[in-house]
Amino acid sequence: MTATRPEAATAATAAPAPAPGPGAGRMLGLASAVTFLAFLDATVVNVAFPDLGRAFPEVSLARLTWVVSAYAVLFAALLAAAGRLADTLGRRTLFIGSTFAFTLTSLAASAAPTADLLILARALQGAAAAGMIPAALGLVLAHTPPARRAAALGAWSAAGGLAAAVGPSVGGLLVEWWDWRAIFLINVPLGLAVCLAAVRVVPKEARTGRRLPDPVGTVALAVGIGAVVAGLSQGAEWGWTDPKVLVLVIGGALSGALALRRSRSHPAPAVDRDLWRDRLFARANIGALLFGAAMYAWLLTGPSYLIDRWDYSVLQAGFGVTPGAILAMAGALVVGRRVPARLQWAAVTVGSLIFAANALLLWGWAADSTSYAQIFLPAGLLGGLGIGVVVTALSTVASAGLPPQRFAAGTGLLMTARQLGGALGIAATAALLTGTGAGAGTGEHWRGVFLLTALAALGAAAAGWTMRRPPTRGA
Repeated sequence: MTATRPEAATAATAAPAPAPGPGAGRMLGLASAVTFLAFLDATVVNVAFPDLGRAFPEVSLARLTWVVSAYAVLFAALLAAAGRLADTLGRRTLFIGSTFAFTLTSLAASAAPTADLLILARALQGAAAAGMIPAALGLVLAHTPPARRAAALGAWSAAGGLAAAVGPSVGGLLVEWWDWRAIFLINVPLGLAVCLAAVRVVPKEARTGRRLPDPVGTVALAVGIGAVVAGLSQGAEWGWTDPKVLVLVIGGALSGALALRRSRSHPAPAVDRDLWRDRLFARANIGALLFGAAMYAWLLTGPSYLIDRWDYSVLQAGFGVTPGAILAMAGALVVGRRVPARLQWAAVTVGSLIFAANALLLWGWAADSTSYAQIFLPAGLLGGLGIGVVVTALSTVASAGLPPQRFAAGTGLLMTARQLGGALGIAATAALLTGTGAGAGTGEHWRGVFLLTALAALGAAAAGWTMRRPPTRGA
């Protein structure tokens, strides 16, 4: 047996889970609302670049891409730390505080007079979103009876998947009806409504008595993840051998390694290493990393392919991917409600294979066809279904063995793995599509992207297969 750290022992006795009750539905509603907002803002800006270019004509397109990247980098960097803070300070406290901060930073982004201030507001918005997600899911898991958690995770996953997929169409409508500022301003009334509702319906929690996570390790972890994501995001543009990219990726990896090393002996570690002793949790994180690469590559290339190869307008492309988003929501709900806990590993495997079929369909035929109904629609439906099934099942598998006082920390790590995978997938996609030579940006390069997406999904399917035998508790 391994020795238990004092901090872990204190957590086990000082932080009892709130008793599940009739408030579970309200917790799920609030969590789904903030999850929708957080993931909507990850993709809704993509369609606003033409308007942003006109609003800030003196700013290069490369600089403007940081309106998206700043959000993504801070979001990924702080998820793990936010999960630990939620379990230490209290999920209610972090949920309300982060949602209010997200609302304020959305207002600041909508009113930004310069591109630099807009990028700063987006970075702060990403940091606030990172606080919302683990706290929100931690509340859902803590207030939902174990028998109903899979269904709750299905509904929560449906909200996030739907938001990420409909972001381009929502953004296109807002930009067309008003201007780019509307895509941020719409968050303000919604965020305030969630804050007011949370103050009223989320019960106060007893103080845990736990120490705050190691500040040095927490900063090292956040800097490490953020630097790696930033380096991967800019590699295609700056060049993979550019000193800035190498410093970001290598320096980020070393910073993350420092955080993990400190977590081995610190009484209040930045990373709760005990979580990784649960084999299902560890394997779910591997699956999240691999599927994150496939999923985010698809979310980027789906609309881009319709625009760049088939000459769709931004609004047409947004609506073109919407059927897949609807099926993602349906798949998440069905898996959460109908698939028993012992078969969630099968949902990960089957869902990943379905998603791989989407990419292989496009790899085989899309380059030679412009038929939406015959090629892209069925592929998009397969992709959406796979996303809904896998994201829900991975969350269920990862949370199955976690004690209530570690729900938020576990969620933060799982989401971090998915975001890191997403950064890898997007970086590989950008490298293929911006390559030099006769085939750059042509059908052959798109086929390469689809093949890479399929391989990542097949890797996630293999990871799901390893989850089929839960470890024996107490062995």
